[in-house]
Parts: sequence; structure tokens; C-alpha cells
Amino acid sequence: MPKRTVLEAKYVLTMDLSFRIYNPGFVVIQGNTIMEVGEGSFPFGPEDEVIQLGNRLLMPGLVNCHNHTPMVLTRGMCEGVSLFTMDGFLNTLRRYESFADGQMASLTTPISCAEMIRTGTTCFADQYFYTDKIFEQVEKSGLRGVLAYGIVELGDATSRERELVKCESFLEMAKDNSRITGWVGPHAFFVDNSLELIKREIALAKKYNSGFHIHFATSNEENDYCIPRFGCSAAQKMEEIGILDIPILAAHSITIGQEDIELLAKHPFFPVMAPSAAMRSGFPAAPVKAMREAGLTVVLGTDNVCNSNSYDMFGEMGTAGKLIIHREQDVKAITAQDLVMMATQGGAKALGKEHEIGSLEAGKKADIIALDLGDIGWGPLCGQDFYTQLVYSVSGLSVTHTMVDGVWLMKDKILQTLDMGQCSQDLEKATTELLRRMEQ
Repeated sequence: MPKRTVLEAKYVLTMDLSFRIYNPGFVVIQGNTIMEVGEGSFPFGPEDEVIQLGNRLLMPGLVNCHNHTPMVLTRGMCEGVSLFTMDGFLNTLRRYESFADGQMASLTTPISCAEMIRTGTTCFADQYFYTDKIFEQVEKSGLRGVLAYGIVELGDATSRERELVKCESFLEMAKDNSRITGWVGPHAFFVDNSLELIKREIALAKKYNSGFHIHFATSNEENDYCIPRFGCSAAQKMEEIGILDIPILAAHSITIGQEDIELLAKHPFFPVMAPSAAMRSGFPAAPVKAMREAGLTVVLGTDNVCNSNSYDMFGEMGTAGKLIIHREQDVKAITAQDLVMMATQGGAKALGKEHEIGSLEAGKKADIIALDLGDIGWGPLCGQDFYTQLVYSVSGLSVTHTMVDGVWLMKDKILQTLDMGQCSQDLEKATTELLRRMEQ
């Protein structure tokens, strides 16, 4: 039987449904599982490993629900372009991607993982091509992931068959992994995935008990396609053909009307707000308040960092809060506690992992982060609300320790599974090669 590890810290923020905070507190871990969480000092035995973390806050790791890890390849190279428009996508990102390959995905994914580990993300949802290469690097990093094989068809029958075969091959590859889950990733229903392809994607998702990770209602494109052809909204068509029977991570979800919000709330549909990416692309905030009031679980993601420019989910929580309040012109539109919940328990639920991660509770996986309470941005601890400080005062750079599945991925701000210098070199190598190919 594995020995127990006892983490003791000044505060333990559990994010359980009672929102318990222990001062001081402890977390007992055995193998990859949390055995006990409580207040005070744990009565440890001589065989236990006790780690005194001192003036730190322990909390569950954050869950980033929308990401494209290899796209760090082009961070800072898409300025002045709205990546939420088809024109911006085709003339910038798609152009870069046409010169990229799987080797570049292998070289760039590690630095994305390093940045997530460094800033407190322990689980993320990714949608991209070259998923087999991403899988290999995420496995090495130690992170938990839900990786969706990205499918873009644009009506090409040959592409359709090839991508379905590759997607199923990836789902087979991932099906028995304990940390990494395989999903199906249609880039956008109706816009670049045909009705024929969608029906086969539904069958594939059902076969592997998978979810869909999509882009939805970023603009009016889906409705512009569906209304003249089918006489109904995209959401109504999705319900009609069975898409909504499958769990869906729906990135952006900006232009959903009230009637469709109420329809989607009847299904396992999880809107993902990526506020920094939306603002950088000149798009408005999603109707988060209306969606939450209808019963939808809205979660958070960074999107690709050639748009949002950062994987810091603490920054994303703060941006989301300000944007929601600004949209509604109501300071009570969302609370800081709501936002931390969206990035922990909410994200876990959206990925079908609410019984495994998202809070510090006995029986859940040991996905834990520690933040330095003496860092810039904290205090006064005697008066401030912790949730407010986490959302609006500090950044992911306050994270000193990151653990996933009971394994340290970072200790005292030093990465344990990745070499940051090598990650940086590999990114430069990949981007240099990409630019060389584009110049030929």
C-alpha cells in the first residue's frame, strides 16, 4: 500500500459544495487519491510523509475548458486580426496551419503544458489536429487532459473519410488511459462539418462514450446556414438530429438567443466563455447571466494563445467577471465565488469528471495547487474575501506547487516533469521552420 503524504498549509480552500475553508488545514493523499481533508494538524504516523507548506493556500487545480495547445506556435503573430471571423481565420491561422505538421505539434505542446502547470491549471480540454502527437506530450507532462480530435471538412468527401478514420484511431489510442480522455472535435457544426459528417460523428461519439468539443455561436454563421435550409435555428436542428444527446463543450456561445438558451439547458450542453479571446477579436461577451439563470453550467477557457496570449486561468477568471458585469451593467451579475466555481467544479462537470476532480474532498483525485500568500497582490488576509483575491488580485504566478494524480509537476516554482529551457528551444525551432517554409 502506498505511503500517505500529508500536506499542511495556512489555508485549505476546498471548493466543495459547502465552500469549506480550513485555517489551518491539511490534505491527506495516498497514491493518486485524497483520503482526508480537514482543519488543524493531522495526527500523522512515522511512515507518513509530511510536507509543511507554511504560508500558502491549497486549492483544487484549475480546469481550462477550451484550448488548442500547438497554436502557441504563432503567439504574437496574429495581431490586428479578428480570429473569430472566417476571413481572419482563413487569412492568418489557416495559412500558418497549412505549413505546419505533426512534428511541430510535438515540439510546441510541451511549452503550453509548462505554462499551464506554472499557472495552476491541472486539467484542460484541447481541440486540434495531430492529436496523437499532443497525447504523447501531455502524457509526459503529467497533466490531465480531454483531447478532442479536430475535424474540418468543408464539404470534401475525401477529407471526411480520412478524418473519421483518424479520429477513431485516436479514440482507440486514448480509451484506456487513466489521465487522458479522447473526444470528438468537430470544428463547427454546419459551418465546416456537413450534415452527413455530423451524423457519423454522432455515431462515433456514442460508440466511444465520448463528448463533442466544438465552436458554437461565435457569430451568426450556424443560424445563417440552418434557418434558410431547415427553417429552424442551429440549436433546434442540433436537437432534432441528436447532437444534443451527447455532452458538448461549446466554445464561445456568444450569439445564442433566449429561446435557444432555454432549449440547450435541457441537454448536457456546456458553454465555454473565453473572454480574453473574444475581446481580442472584437467580439462581445456571451450572455452568461441568462445562461446561468436558465440552468446551464457555464465554464471558462483561454482559447489559443495566439489570440488570448496567455494560459493563466486566474487572469481569465478576472477578465470574465469584469466582462460579465460590464455587459449586464450590474455588479451582482456574477460573484467571485461563482467564477472560481466555474474554473474548478464547473469545469470538472463539463468534462464528465465531477466525481474525480474540481474540489478537495475524500475520494477525489489529488489534483492540487498551492499559492504563496506572501506574494504580491495578497492581503490583508484578515479582511478580504479569498474568492475576490483569487479572481481580481493575484495571478497564476502566485502558484508555487502543482500536483496532478498525486504526482508533483511543480515544486517551489520548479517544473518537475518538463525542462523549461528545452521547451523554449523546441518552440523556437518549430516556429523558425514554419516561417522558413512560408518564405519558400
